[in-house]
Amino acid sequence: MNPPEKNPLAGSHRAGAILPAAGFGTRMQSEQPKQFLQLAGKPVLVRTIQAFLKHPAIEHVVLVLPDQFLDRGRRLLDSFFPDTKQISCVIGGRTRQQSVFNGLQAMPPAITALLVHDGARPLVSSEIIDRCLEGIKQHRAVIAAVPVKDTLKEITNTTILNTVDRAQLWQAQTPQAMERTLLEKAYSHAEATGFTGTDEASLLEHASITVHVVTGSENNFKITRPDDLAIANGLLAHERRPMKIGHGYDAHRLIAGRKLILGGVEIPHHLGLEGHSDADVLTHALMDAMIGAMGAGDIGRHFPDTDQAYLNADSLHLLAAVIRLTEENSYRLVNADLTIICQKPRLAPYLATMEANLARVCATETNCINIKATTTEKMGFTGRGEGISAHAVVLMQSL
Repeated sequence: MNPPEKNPLAGSHRAGAILPAAGFGTRMQSEQPKQFLQLAGKPVLVRTIQAFLKHPAIEHVVLVLPDQFLDRGRRLLDSFFPDTKQISCVIGGRTRQQSVFNGLQAMPPAITALLVHDGARPLVSSEIIDRCLEGIKQHRAVIAAVPVKDTLKEITNTTILNTVDRAQLWQAQTPQAMERTLLEKAYSHAEATGFTGTDEASLLEHASITVHVVTGSENNFKITRPDDLAIANGLLAHERRPMKIGHGYDAHRLIAGRKLILGGVEIPHHLGLEGHSDADVLTHALMDAMIGAMGAGDIGRHFPDTDQAYLNADSLHLLAAVIRLTEENSYRLVNADLTIICQKPRLAPYLATMEANLARVCATETNCINIKATTTEKMGFTGRGEGISAHAVVLMQSL
């Protein structure tokens, strides 16, 4: 058995985290706030919350969200943290200062040490949290920061006035950590003096409270622009992404008066497949395999033949709905291997078009979709020309 993780605040303070995420992130150029964007298969905000909940010293997390996204935030918490009572969710204010104050008011009274951390800074490590907690013990108030490494220029109207000495300059990050009483004192002083700060450290400084620095990390950056999200995804590429295999099968009877549709291709033949939709057995087998890999039942559950909405439906449209389901469940199709069992007609001339159709709907490369056609040497219902069947095997990867 592994020894229990050390709690850096054991015997002194009880720690909680306030996560302000009430901004809209206009520089991200997204229709939704950046904290809700997907990062390696999970919303940015979920990854930030998880970083604190997994730390043994953090007893409670207060999440601060925009009023209009509060319900969405709560649904997110219900989805990823359904059993925890360690999280509270409150509405933010017009400024960061107001939002953090709302979080402070919602923090349980027993919490005596606070870490304030940007909701859109998801790559914070346990080591940085440790250093902040140890900093509270030693100095009462600290912030994570990194030394400025680039040359800084003072300019006016694009003209350089001066090269700034960076020897004593550090770039502030979060967490910004302090004893609760110090933050409460700083807020009272700011209210009395009409002061608005840019972060918690500036509030403490304004109240003549000494703040120290602990070392942060270059990886502990804030998701602000699209490039930041791409870099964060790259840094998380090492995470193990589970693979799942699914198998699908479908068969339909051949009858007169119906079109023969396979893989979205109309095949010239005097018989077609009988079914509620267009009876595209190949596409149905692929859908069934993907649904099965996700543990979501089968195509009959999602597209019942008793529902008139699917009467004569184009199965490629149904496949598109399955792809949306995979995205909602944070999975993607890696590859699919499909086999059509058909005595007549000859299908070889149409296989490449079928592959292209399925790849397009699945948003993947054509070489990720492989389709084979075979006969049963006139054995069984397919060999007698009574019907056509198809098998599909898929590999799905968690995002």
